[in-house]
This record gives sequence, structure tokens and C-alpha cells, in this order.
Amino acid sequence: MNTFHSIANQHSAPTPLDERKLQLARRELLGGASLGLGAAAFASLVGSRDASALVSAATPGAHAAQVPAAAALPVAPHFPAKAKRVIYLCQAGGPPQMEIFDHKPSLAAMAGKRLPDSVRGNQRLTQISAGSPPIIAPAFKPFSRHGQSGRWMSDLFPGLGSIVNEVTFIDTMNTEQINHAPAITFLQTGSPIPGRPGMGAWASYGLGSANENLPAFVVLNSTPVDLDCGQPLYEHLWGSGFLPAVHQGTQFRSGADPVLFLKNPDGMPAEQRRAMLDLIAAANQAHAAQAADPEIAARVAQYELAYRMQTSAPELADLSDEPDEVFDMYGPESRKPGTYARNCILARRLAERGVRFIQLYHTGWDFHGELPMRIAKEARDTDRPSAALVKDLARRGLLEDTLVVWGGEFGRGVTIQAGKGKMEYGRDHHGRNFTVWMAGAGVKRGHTHGKTDDFSYNIVEDGVHIHDLQATILERLGFDHERLTHRSQGRDFRLTDVHGKVVGGVLA
Repeated sequence: MNTFHSIANQHSAPTPLDERKLQLARRELLGGASLGLGAAAFASLVGSRDASALVSAATPGAHAAQVPAAAALPVAPHFPAKAKRVIYLCQAGGPPQMEIFDHKPSLAAMAGKRLPDSVRGNQRLTQISAGSPPIIAPAFKPFSRHGQSGRWMSDLFPGLGSIVNEVTFIDTMNTEQINHAPAITFLQTGSPIPGRPGMGAWASYGLGSANENLPAFVVLNSTPVDLDCGQPLYEHLWGSGFLPAVHQGTQFRSGADPVLFLKNPDGMPAEQRRAMLDLIAAANQAHAAQAADPEIAARVAQYELAYRMQTSAPELADLSDEPDEVFDMYGPESRKPGTYARNCILARRLAERGVRFIQLYHTGWDFHGELPMRIAKEARDTDRPSAALVKDLARRGLLEDTLVVWGGEFGRGVTIQAGKGKMEYGRDHHGRNFTVWMAGAGVKRGHTHGKTDDFSYNIVEDGVHIHDLQATILERLGFDHERLTHRSQGRDFRLTDVHGKVVGGVLA
């Protein structure tokens, strides 16, 4: 109040310093008032995770990496974990479950007929399906049994058929979301509305990093070969939301420079970069001690990580040390940067280096038309590399503590999309049931969970909701999904919102 009146009563124009005094942040006011007792009270409110770094100042001449960044401190698992890391192979667009996994011979007999009203029930429909189009049988009818369990799989996906003994198939995944953007946001963040942390951010928040030279959460986006990219991907899918920014996903791109703006500019020697970061860190730590803002500690940690990644990221992306047998295993596209096959190799390399959550996004599964041609291309892009990744992890002893998850945001309906012929037909969105598979980290091997009706339209038994899948992934990482929370805007948030249960039926 005195500051305001002293400035207001001046006859001359206020200086920049005067303007700054008028704009004091609440945290700065608390930090400067009452001998710092206000800041101490604030620190007790934000919790020891954030407060511990805010009272530490940078030591002159010392690297900021030596100063603990509270925003990066892990919560620590609630119980012994089965998985040290997760590789999530997100097939964006909605893979058609009845064309690949959920074998329904009766669909051929029902082709051309209308879906009975008793099956459709009161399901929410998109505009495409509202006209009750007829049923159409799968484009690729040969299905064969695989593995000791005799699991039916489309012959179009022989790679996935070859790993049946390692996999649990969940045929009864379900979601309320029937449009792409909210559905994939719901799958990745637990809410259809953008703004919540992604699954990888929660894993980073809970576990921290196992490699100080790489992020805890890395994102790889692949481009379909000879196919348009389909539905767009959004950065909020791997954002940190209300968690400290240090937990957001770091997107690795194809090429020699996997992370944008990581290299020093021309004319900037490493020693000068190091000196600059030390100076910035000292200023940030001094500011943190006054402002009590956890994001300052997070920013310091990000600067330091970027500095260390200048060496680790290019080494990771350089596959020249991989033998020819590895490229042969993943397929010829694995030699091309940016492809799904190449990114599967990178995912394995990231897992070897201790990255906690590796999110591989692959678009192109949005089959509203030309399904026979498009699914064949998706099979060529993804089938062999997905299977190779599981086999590669297994032979290196990594599968036992790596959880691999494969699936999209929803499935596809059994009726033909209106106006499409037999070879050009598509399928509409379907959230009532679809297939996701999991492997490794103590998941049952050669198992199928849940059962759907004869139309692959409704769940008959053992449904698994999106929140259940998220709870199960966290459980494999050692977390009780109800206890892994973060307080924001007056309430405790979690990945599973107020829902979800661990799917015990898929765990060995």
C-alpha cells in the first residue's frame, strides 16, 4: 500500500522499476513480507516436493545440475513395480477390431442385412451411422489360429500372429467418446477435454528419470508409408497439464537432430554455453527463493537436461551401430528415418537407456473409405515392426520389466459406411468394444480377456474401460492409481479421475 501511494503521488512518469513494483506477484509479496514467513507458509502448502529446491541457491561457479530440482523429484512407487518402463504403440484413428483380432464368422452370413435393433440398442451414433447401413463382412476373410491358446488372427497380420504366446488381448476395451480428438485425448490423459497431463507425464511425475541425460518421457511420431497421415495429433496428448513442466513429453524427430534447437548455434562454443547456463541458473535460483514458484525449478532442470542431451540425443538417433540382422528383423522400412519401423527400433534403444515412458504415435487408421487398400498398407507399416519389438525386447531380457501396449482410441463398427462399394467401403467409429493388446511386465502370456457378441458390437463379459486400462498401466509401474495425485486449483487430480479399477484378469 505504501509503495502504491509513493508512486501515485509522484509528479513525474513512473520508471520501469516503479511499474515492476506495482506488478508484484502474490508469491513475491509473500516471500518479501513478514521476514519471509509468508513464503514459508506457501512452501508448506505446495508440499515438500516443490519446496525443497526453492530454498537452495546456486553456488557460484557450480553447475546448476548440482542443485536439486524439486519439480523433478519422483513421488516413488507405492509397491514393488513389475514394469520399469512403458512403450505405448498408439495406433491413432481406430483400428477395426473385426478385421484383425475379433474373429466373427457370422458377419459373412449377415452381410447386406441390417443390424438388429436389439443389438444396436440406444447407442450414441455419429451422423454416418444414423441411417442404419447394412452389415459388411471383413475384407480379408482368412483368419487362422495361432499360439498355444489357438487365438484367431487375420492372416493379414502374420507378425502379430507370431507373438500370440507373449500377448494378452483385451477384446472388450470401451469408451464413451466417439470422435477422434476427444477420444484420443481421453485415452492419453483421462479426460476428453485438453489440459490434463498425459500418461507419460504421470509416469515421469511418479518415477522420475533413470537416465540424467535423457527425458523420462519421450514421444515418437511416425508417418505412414505411401498413405496420408489421417487424423492430426495434438501436443496436449503428451503435455504436462498442471504438473511441473519438466514432466511433459519430449518429441524426438527423425534425422540427425532429433530435438529441435538442441544444438549450439554456429559460433557458440560449449564452454560459452556452459557459462551462460550457469549464469541463468544462478539468476533463476535467486528468483525461486523469492517467488516460491515450482516452475522456476522445472525450467532450470529443463535447461540442464537440454545441455546434457546435446550428446545423448544424437547418439541415440544414430543407428549405425545396429547390425543388419536388426534391420532385417524390423523390416526394410526400418532403414528410413520417420517410419514406424525405425521408431520401433528407437523405442527399444530408449528403453535400454532407462527412459520411463516411450509413446509411439502412428496415424493412418481412420478407415472411412478404401478400407481394403488402406488396412493392407497399415499392416505392411506396423505388423512386422510391432512383433519385432516384442521379440527384440524378449531376447535382450527387457520384456520382463517393460510393458508394451498396442491400440487405438476406439474401434470400428460392423456396418458399411453409406455410399461406399464393396472394395471402397469404410467403417464408422465404434466405442462400445475394441481390441488392445499388452505384453511383458508380468502380463498374462497367450491370454484373451473378455468376450463380445457375434457382431463384435457389444460386450458380453469382462468389459475394460479406458480408466481401467490406465489404472492397470500405473499398477504395473508400482502405483495405486487412486493415490498418485497432484493438487491443482483446490482439488486432488489423478489420471483416472474418480473412476477406474485394475484389470486383475490380465495379470499373471
